[in-house]
Amino acid sequence: MFTSALPAFRRSPLIFGRRGLSTSPSSLSPLGRTSILNLKTLSSPTISAFRSGLIVRGAASSVSGRPGSQTAAHAAQNIREEVGQSAADLAKSIAGGNVYQDGIEPTQQTFLGVTNAVAHAVPVPYVVFGLAGGLPYLGASGATIYLARQAGIAAQGLVPNIDPGVALTVLDQALSIQTTYGAVLLSFLGALHWGFEFAGFGGHKYYPRLLLGAAPVVFAWSTLALDPINALIAQWVGFTGLWWADLRVTSAGWTPKWYSQYRFYLSILVGTCIIGSLAATSYWGPVGGRGTVSHDLNMIRAERKKQQPEKEGKVPGDVEAVPSPEDADKYVIVKKKDNGKDEQQ
Repeated sequence: MFTSALPAFRRSPLIFGRRGLSTSPSSLSPLGRTSILNLKTLSSPTISAFRSGLIVRGAASSVSGRPGSQTAAHAAQNIREEVGQSAADLAKSIAGGNVYQDGIEPTQQTFLGVTNAVAHAVPVPYVVFGLAGGLPYLGASGATIYLARQAGIAAQGLVPNIDPGVALTVLDQALSIQTTYGAVLLSFLGALHWGFEFAGFGGHKYYPRLLLGAAPVVFAWSTLALDPINALIAQWVGFTGLWWADLRVTSAGWTPKWYSQYRFYLSILVGTCIIGSLAATSYWGPVGGRGTVSHDLNMIRAERKKQQPEKEGKVPGDVEAVPSPEDADKYVIVKKKDNGKDEQQ
């Protein structure tokens, strides 16, 4: 403890507040003279070691005694290395921890390197059919986004040839197609675990793995009883939860080592489609069964009818054709004949 206070003793005089009290050994008490002698007897190697300890305490390397980042460029390089290492650790976590250092080149210890190493372990037919199975869902989501925009424009009366009720009905049907196919996908992904159990992959697990395969089927079927928007939200939760379960069982050896990463990117595809559909229906317009009701649709139709002339139909009574004003864009105006004015003339 006395050594840690050495710099303070060297910078400050030993004055205790009484006038005339000096630091010479003759004017100090026996205890003070002993302390001064102890200070003088400290060897220079001890003080040097103490000072070097203070310097090393703030250094990143105990060998060179230099800080971790000596320049701004060096700090940026360290940040890039840390971010790259974190990304590589994320890729290993997505792969369920089934990535070993000796299976990847040292120069490929990055997010893309780890991902490519695991992806190349997936048989090509599995990748092809997995992507092909996601294409209908991608198409259904694209149709939902387009129809949501059309329904929003029609509900505002900006498109005269589209009835808002019909647009909302078509949008509701597109959402129903997307949610139905989503339920099929979720059920299929759960049924894969029954196939692993029947094949005895990783040993027979019996009830735990059978329950894992049956739970998505029941959950997906129950989402069809909800309205389309809530069904999409519930299915997003289902896809995310099933991927988490697949990550755990992949780490436990119930599935192939590449399965959790394979499932992760398929879930990213489906999740992006769900979020896109929800964003489009929330931004562009109401959804059939949730927003605009029949009363609002009738008001929109009536307002649109007032703003545009009738293009067809029968006009009772006599009609006449009169010349158009000079500033009109038509030569002749056909209108109902004013019989009262004719009688007065």
